[in-house]
Amino acid sequence: MASELQIADPRLKPIAEKVLAGARLNAEEGLRLYESNDLMAVGWLANWVREKLHGDICYYNVNRHINPTNVCVAHCRLCAFGRDAHAPGAYSFSQDEIWARAAEGVAEGATEFHIVGGLHPDLPFEWYLDLIRGLKQRFPQVHLKAFTMVEVGYYARIAKLSIRETLIAMKEAGVDSLPGGGAEIFAPRVRKVICDHKVSGQMWLSIARTAHQVGLRSNATMLYGHIETPEERVDHLLHLRALQDETHGFVTFIPLAFHPENTALSHIPKPTAFDDLKAIAVSRLLLDNFEHIKAYWIMMTPRVAQVALRFGANDIDGTVVEEKIYHDAGASTPQGLTLADLERLIRAAGRVPVERDTLYRKVDRSQLPPMRAPRKLADNFIPQSSLTANLQ
Repeated sequence: MASELQIADPRLKPIAEKVLAGARLNAEEGLRLYESNDLMAVGWLANWVREKLHGDICYYNVNRHINPTNVCVAHCRLCAFGRDAHAPGAYSFSQDEIWARAAEGVAEGATEFHIVGGLHPDLPFEWYLDLIRGLKQRFPQVHLKAFTMVEVGYYARIAKLSIRETLIAMKEAGVDSLPGGGAEIFAPRVRKVICDHKVSGQMWLSIARTAHQVGLRSNATMLYGHIETPEERVDHLLHLRALQDETHGFVTFIPLAFHPENTALSHIPKPTAFDDLKAIAVSRLLLDNFEHIKAYWIMMTPRVAQVALRFGANDIDGTVVEEKIYHDAGASTPQGLTLADLERLIRAAGRVPVERDTLYRKVDRSQLPPMRAPRKLADNFIPQSSLTANLQ
């Protein structure tokens, strides 16, 4: 198969030799990959690694995104989702509303709830624990992937608990794993501009380490296409690789394309499909200890995600149904796809679709109740004044 590789950029030849020999790439080689415009050679190498690990299999899952609130104290420049409590468009769902949306997801066959929201100034940590307990009590068969490292850090602060104590309380309430959001770019220079009020990059890594130590696996992400440099992308990936060497707690890595619309960084052009495919490919080549690389179709479009399945990705995410965060930032993709849609996309890319659960165990639909076609719930926003009154 190596004889099929055509390299236009001579700087890639020694890298190709290392990849085909199964050797680990270093920071300088990662930078060369990002700086090269020989996308086909970089993609070929990433696809070689991908097929060595997974053959033609492409994973997807039936999941439901639940964003409990968009009220957030962080005011990150990169974000179009967060709102002040009384700003137009601010919302907070009641627990009953969230449980109703979760029931819709279960009827549609969801095996996972992906729960991420804003850092609400008036919701105590116990409210989130009660939410998780309620979900686990009602839907014990569904995996609860809930709360980013940023949210964990915020909960620890408002509850006056250590990070370990906070994570243990979440696990005891029913959280099964953590999503990978909020990592953005670890470089302090970048975080000072795009997300100054979030946890630092080192704190994100520390929270992830502690989560893995208490038995909560997580995903990892990198937000690219804003003000970061190629060197800072490589640094980000190598920090993740080092932590994975230490804990083996990351499940999958998801490169996230920055959507600038409706943010304070709206003057920045969106990443191109070329950027998206390179991000997938370089991630696959540098993250040699990550089993799975995800092409998140919500952000890179279903069509580009299809192509990414030949550039190193072995996962295309899930049905999603009601994604809010990136659509507020101008994402023009659908808010959800059906199981049939996902399988069609995967087969059209020449891959074999395999439905997985959150931890990449194969799902046998013959052992589960029949799925109902997705039906979008009407938004039922809870006025902030009512929410605050209910907490007092």
